[in-house]
Amino acid sequence: MTNAPARAIGIDIGGTGMKAGVVDLAEGALVGDRVRIPTPEGALPRDVLETARQLVELLGDDARDLPIGVCFPAIVKDGITLSAANVSVEWIGLDADDLFGKALGRDIHFVNDADAAGLAEAKFGAARDQAGLTIMTTLGTGIGSAFLYNGVLVPNTELGHLQWDGESIERYASASARERGDIPWDEWSARLQKFFAHVEFLFSPDLIVVGGGVSKNPEKFLPGIETRAPIVTAVHRNNSGIIGAASLVLT
Repeated sequence: MTNAPARAIGIDIGGTGMKAGVVDLAEGALVGDRVRIPTPEGALPRDVLETARQLVELLGDDARDLPIGVCFPAIVKDGITLSAANVSVEWIGLDADDLFGKALGRDIHFVNDADAAGLAEAKFGAARDQAGLTIMTTLGTGIGSAFLYNGVLVPNTELGHLQWDGESIERYASASARERGDIPWDEWSARLQKFFAHVEFLFSPDLIVVGGGVSKNPEKFLPGIETRAPIVTAVHRNNSGIIGAASLVLT
C-alpha cells in the first residue's frame, strides 16, 4: 500500500479499563508510554467515546492527526457492534466506526478485542509465521478468542460463551471470575484446563496463545495446564489489543 501511515493509535476498550498508545506499524511496538483511564461505569457509548477522546489527548503531540484502531469486547462486523456481554446494551447494532469517526474527526476502525490481539500476535508475536490453526485466548473480564489460520483471521469467534453448567464458561474460568471468588491460582488453573481441553476437542489447534492481563504472570497458572498443542503466552502481553487495533489502518 503506498503512502501507508507509519504510525497509528490503538485504543483497547476493556471491562474495567481503557488503554491507548501510539504504535509503530512497521515494528508492531508502542511508541512512548501507554495511557489508561478506568472504563466508565455502565460503559455507555457516549461515556466511552468521551474517555477515548481523553486518552487521545493524553497521548499528546505524538498522536496528532493519526488514524485510530479501536478494539472492543463485542462481535464487530463492518464497524457495527453486534453484542454486549460486558458493556451497555446500547452498543448492540451501533455503527461505532461512524460515531467515533465523526466525534474524533479521524479514520476509525473498530474490531473485536481478542481478534485485535490475535492479529498482533500473528503479525509481530507468538504466532508469527505459524502454520495451521492458532487460537488466541484473552483472559480478563471475560474470555475472548481469535482464530488465525495460516495467519489469516477468522473473525468474531466467541469461545467465552461456550456453555458450562447453563451459563457462559467465562463466568467460570475468566480472570475476573478468579478475582471475584478469590480463587487460588492452582484451582483457577484447573478450571482453565477444562476450558482448554474442550477447545482442543472441538477445534484441534496447532498453537494456543494466552493473552490478557494475566499473561504477565504465566508461572502462576500455565504449568497446571496440559494441551496437545503448544500453549504459550502472548509476546505483547496486555498490549496486544492496542497493537492489533492500530494495525487495522493498513487493511
